[in-house]
Amino acid sequence: MFTDSHCHLNFPELVSNLPAILQAMSQAQVDRALCICTTLEEFEGIHQLALHHDNLWATLGVHPDNEDVRELTLDDLLTLGRLPRVVGIGETGLDYYRLNGRSVADMHWQRERFRVHIRAARQLGKPLVIHTRSASYDTLQVLREEGEDGSADSAGGVFHCFTEDWDVAKAALDLGFYISFSGILTFKSAQEIRDVAAKVPMDRLLIETDSPYLAPMPFRGKTNNPSYVPFVAQKLAELRGVSVEDMARVTSHNFEQLFTGVNAA
Repeated sequence: MFTDSHCHLNFPELVSNLPAILQAMSQAQVDRALCICTTLEEFEGIHQLALHHDNLWATLGVHPDNEDVRELTLDDLLTLGRLPRVVGIGETGLDYYRLNGRSVADMHWQRERFRVHIRAARQLGKPLVIHTRSASYDTLQVLREEGEDGSADSAGGVFHCFTEDWDVAKAALDLGFYISFSGILTFKSAQEIRDVAAKVPMDRLLIETDSPYLAPMPFRGKTNNPSYVPFVAQKLAELRGVSVEDMARVTSHNFEQLFTGVNAA
């Protein structure tokens, strides 16, 4: 019924409790989850989760905020990205939130890393999982410069855990991207994000947990996991005036449309 389009089940606080989490997912009617890669070092563990559980899939990428990790080359991405059950490239993008005394110009290494991911995604024909924080203009600009325009040869993808305004959402939609909302949607302070969520076309909506982070109300402050994604769907359904069952159906269908080869569990 429900699909968690972005989680980190390999992180210690989740993988150590994996059997219970998988059982909780089943009880909550969360049929599928996409396990997101943030470093090359963790990819093997993520890939094994996807290989050993028929309702889990994997991505491949290096998070923009990760430093002092092995850099993924284009050849790495093309080789590992073709492995079974790897359905997306990322998470990738730009993050200027923690400059630590550096300027935006100093973050050229992030922009180059992002470009390599985009080029791999286009060659593989697999969607991008985009992370952007305090860097929306440059994120959109790099995508445009690399030829992402919503045309048939674009990689496309999803702006995950969306926290930007409508102008950024509209620009991402115009480039052919989907928009995914997390448990932040349920926070009292997130009215601007709810306003955006109310306007995104239904056929471009996804839901996620970004677990173990950002647990939705009423679990805020606790360790998040994919079994909580129905609470995101419930809030989104309220905003759109549809049933939670319809929202589950629509977002799961959208997930299948974006991540080609992913079928119902």
